[in-house]
Formats: sequence, structure tokens, C-alpha cells
Amino acid sequence: MISFEALAGAAQAGTLYGIGVGPGDVRYLTLRAAGLVRSVDVVAFFAKRGQQGNARRIVAPLMAGDRDERRLEYPVTDEVPAEHPDYQEQIARFYREAAASLASLLRAGKSVGLLAEGDPFFYGSFMHMWRRLAPDFPVEVVPGVTGMSGCWTRANVPITWGNDTLAVLPGTLDEEKLVDRLRRTDAAVIMKVGRNLGKVRRAVEAAGLLSRAIYVERGTMQDERILPLADCGDPQGAYFAMVLIPGEGRRL
Repeated sequence: MISFEALAGAAQAGTLYGIGVGPGDVRYLTLRAAGLVRSVDVVAFFAKRGQQGNARRIVAPLMAGDRDERRLEYPVTDEVPAEHPDYQEQIARFYREAAASLASLLRAGKSVGLLAEGDPFFYGSFMHMWRRLAPDFPVEVVPGVTGMSGCWTRANVPITWGNDTLAVLPGTLDEEKLVDRLRRTDAAVIMKVGRNLGKVRRAVEAAGLLSRAIYVERGTMQDERILPLADCGDPQGAYFAMVLIPGEGRRL
């Protein structure tokens, strides 16, 4: 019988690993991801000020008490609009400093596993490290279950049928653009809902899709919440929230 270690593979010195840890339930990690969490020299993760960090929380059952960790704390998250110059300046400086911190570990021959919620290449902060570090260091990206696939599975809704088209839209888009994109697709996932929930709800209703829309908050996590968007009267959504609009497809 092949051992877990043989299936998962070992970490290589001086290599950066972007480890997709899935939508929230540690059981959704791949063998490769779980193996690297346990074998890299340094586990790095992004976190909001004053919080553990969702990716770090997900892998907690795999972490021993003596692990070397590197916490990368955002100076700002959703307190300031992403389009604001102050946000862009602070985040750009943060990513430069975070990349320099990881580069120092890699130059010292350490293997570094940078945790990424969902998939590292899908709306992930890992991409900003990849862009800065991949030209100079070996990088391996370990794909993960995306937040949206975890959410539509927990909501028990097939998202696309047959020839349905799927649009993945950020809730930060202008309201008119959201309406337009929603009218031109068969199915949709609206990410980055958070403070944009009211605008998203109005756009979905204007596109004539409110009856199909589902609000999912913290999908696959212990405190998940799933309900029709029409029944969600919250003034704003949670940070980990999205809206699903499943396709209807052709009935066979």
C-alpha cells in the first residue's frame, strides 16, 4: 500500500508553494496540499488585523505546536473601498514588504507554504506574491476547491447545465454593469458581496433573477448560512459571502 507521504510528495528546499486550502472545511484539502502543510519549513498566511486568518484556521488540525509560521497581516481589508488611492497605496506597499519577507526565507533555503483560501489563482492574494517571486524562485501552485464550488455544493444547486454559460462577477462592479452582465449569462456567481450586498440585490432583481438567487455565507464552515437572496434582509453581507444564480439548462 502506498503511504500518505508518498502520495502527497515532499517539499523542496528554497521553493515557494501556493497551497490552496479550499473553501473552509479541512477535509476538502487535496493530498498534496495537506502533505505540504505538514512538511514545508515555514507555513505563511495572510490575516486581517486582530484575527487568526481564515486559511490558517482551516489547516489548524494539520498544524503541530512547534511549526515555524509567518503571519502576513493586511494593513487594511474592507474598511476602505478598493478603488480609493489610500487603499491601493497601503496594499501595494504591504505586498512589496510581504514578498521581501518571503524572499529572505527562500534565499536561506527554506521551503515556504503560503496558504490560500479556495484556489491560489482565483481572486487570491497569493497571486501578488507569485508575480513578484516567480521570476527568481521555484514556485509550485497547488490547486484547491474554490469557494464558489464549495458554496453551490452546500446549497445543493447544480450551477450549470448543458450549454449554460457561467459568469463570475465581483460585487464591486458598478450597479449598471452588474445588471448588464447578469442579463447576458445563464448562470452567475457574484463574489465580494460584503458591503455591496444591497447593490447586488438590486442588480439581481433588476435583471429579473431574484427568484433564482441564493445567498451563501461562510459556505462549508461551521457557521455557514444559506437562504434565498430575496429573504436576506441584512444591510450588508459577511466578508465570506457570495450570491449564486444557478442556470436552468434544457430539460431532458
